[in-house]
Amino acid sequence: MTTHATGTFTFANWDETTVGEAGDGPKLARATVTNSFSGTLEAERTTCEYAITYFSDKTGVCTGYELVTGALGGRTGSFVFVQHGTFGEDGKIHCSLEVVPGSGTGELAGLTGKGGFVAMAGQPTTPYSFEYDLG
Repeated sequence: MTTHATGTFTFANWDETTVGEAGDGPKLARATVTNSFSGTLEAERTTCEYAITYFSDKTGVCTGYELVTGALGGRTGSFVFVQHGTFGEDGKIHCSLEVVPGSGTGELAGLTGKGGFVAMAGQPTTPYSFEYDLG
C-alpha cells in the first residue's frame, strides 16, 4: 500500500568546496550538508553529500545521496535518498527524491518511494512530499 509523506526539512549546515573550474565554463563543487526532517518523516540529523555543476553563479545541476536515520510513519530505521536537482536564476531549486532500493534497515527494510521538493535559495526550511511503500 502506497502512503503519502509530507513535512519540512531544515538544513543545519552547508559546507561547500570547489573541486574544479574551467575559466569561463562550468565549475564543479561538492557539498556536505546536514538536515533535520519533521512531519511524516522524523529525522533529527541526516548526512548528505552533493556533487554540483555550476553553469553560472546562480544556475546548475546537482546529485546527492542522503543517509536518513529516524522514523517514517512511526516505523524506525534508516535508508538512503538519491537526489537529482536543478537550480536557476529565479532562486528555485527543483529536486527529485528516490529511496535507494535495498537501503532500508530496521522497520524500514524493503522501503521504496519517490517524490521531491522545491526549495528557495536562502530559505533554510523547505516542504517535501513523497510516496512510499513498505512492501
